[in-house]
Amino acid sequence: MRRTSVLIAAFAAVALALAPGLAFARAGSTSSSAGSSMGSRGSQTYSPPPATNTAPSAAMPMQRSMTPQSQPSFGAPGMAPGYAAPRSSFMSGLMGGLIGAGIGGLLFGSGMFSGVSGFGGFLGFLLQIFLLVLLVRFLFRRFFRGALPAFAGPNLLARDAAPGSAPGGPVAGGGGGPVQQPVAILPADFQAFEQLLQAVQAAWSNHDLDMLRAISTPEMLSYFAEQLAEQTSRGVRNMVTNVKLEQGDLAEAWAEPGREYATVAMRFSMIDVTTDSAGRVVDGDPQRRTQATEIWTFLRAPGGRWVLTAIQQTQ
Repeated sequence: MRRTSVLIAAFAAVALALAPGLAFARAGSTSSSAGSSMGSRGSQTYSPPPATNTAPSAAMPMQRSMTPQSQPSFGAPGMAPGYAAPRSSFMSGLMGGLIGAGIGGLLFGSGMFSGVSGFGGFLGFLLQIFLLVLLVRFLFRRFFRGALPAFAGPNLLARDAAPGSAPGGPVAGGGGGPVQQPVAILPADFQAFEQLLQAVQAAWSNHDLDMLRAISTPEMLSYFAEQLAEQTSRGVRNMVTNVKLEQGDLAEAWAEPGREYATVAMRFSMIDVTTDSAGRVVDGDPQRRTQATEIWTFLRAPGGRWVLTAIQQTQ
């Protein structure tokens, strides 16, 4: 029993020693205080980006974001804003007819329910209401069906767009949001995305908040600062070096008032190690490259430079 207790204690000590390193692996990955998918993508924050050749699996939902998740203004939970829950037209017509008959009885002085008195009269009244409802539904479908707007999914056009090209037309925002305009992504933009990938990981490794402030949004900076502060508190440091973009392609790009967004799937390799305060490696291998596939979203003002605004992991 004593030998078993010693083995269990030794295993627990090793697990505790490795836990800080496992909690911090490259900028934006999972830590004990922050989700692995974080940031904001404008009106597309809670809509999954389209799959690409680089990231064919679905992106993890946004776990931390300062963008409020919109709720439907009408109807049942989960319905698109502005759409009411369906009602029974027959029951609506029936109740309207009953109320109308009662009001007519009051106006003619014969009582509230005189218009439907008698069993035979009541059945005839129901038949008239039923026929009236059918007539109204027929007229509505005949004359107003063509005027109803067709629903377009948020990623229908962007899914078919080739990397580096803009979708063929406006894209509807996720969850009933505003219509978005496509944005053309040029080779220079892809170069900027690769440089930002390397710059973010370098600033992360150096705990350089000033650099992170210059290349990311204030929201992402706050998440990075929180994770780096936790590293310092635990006496560890995660270092990501020799970052190389292996493959990347565009998932979607769109414009909103005063802002342009580009979501890019990137598979990259790196040396990813975590050391303790004495410089000992507690996680990772400094002699072995590892790979990761993530979905990064970049933001810019029209004509401005790109900055990082969200990181999502793939499932």
